Amino acid sequence: MSLAITIELGDAELQHFINALRQAQEETRNMSAREITEAAGKLLSRDRGVDEPAYVTDRLDKLENMISMLNDEGFALPPEERHRVLGCLAYFANPKDLIPDDVPVFGFLDDAIMIELCARELEHEIDAYADFIAYRNEEAALRGVDPASLRTERVEWAEARRVELLDRMRKRRGSYTGSGGMSLFSVGR
Repeated sequence: MSLAITIELGDAELQHFINALRQAQEETRNMSAREITEAAGKLLSRDRGVDEPAYVTDRLDKLENMISMLNDEGFALPPEERHRVLGCLAYFANPKDLIPDDVPVFGFLDDAIMIELCARELEHEIDAYADFIAYRNEEAALRGVDPASLRTERVEWAEARRVELLDRMRKRRGSYTGSGGMSLFSVGR
């Protein structure tokens, strides 16, 4: 038997997550991008194969995509957008959680909520990356190239599509935040 529970987080509750993210960003400010992505990646390796609640495991793919987006040299996320993604991943690189991970059943609830908030914050970056991956995979198949090998290099035939997608991403994000900057899950969006 399972139980479905819907939780609505209001502005006051979201502010706790915003504050936790800002605190994590402050505490991880001296970490390199690699250190942040590796620390966030530990959540993936720690939870995969462990009997964790589905509400956590269902969101781990989103976290994995955020990390992949940063590490994919073929996509070459520009510095401003890298900063946005790293800013979101800072929460997972900081050992201080809102709910300690060792609390049975609920220890990863804050992580699942933060992944969801980050995915919403980075919606346009994630969409652009997914479109780029699909394009690259299709083109690689047509050209008889292993798509996995293209994650470590930029290729000329994908560059125009990459630039187009980055431009689309910035335009879409700009229509929501006004400035194109990180809104940290701005309430009342």
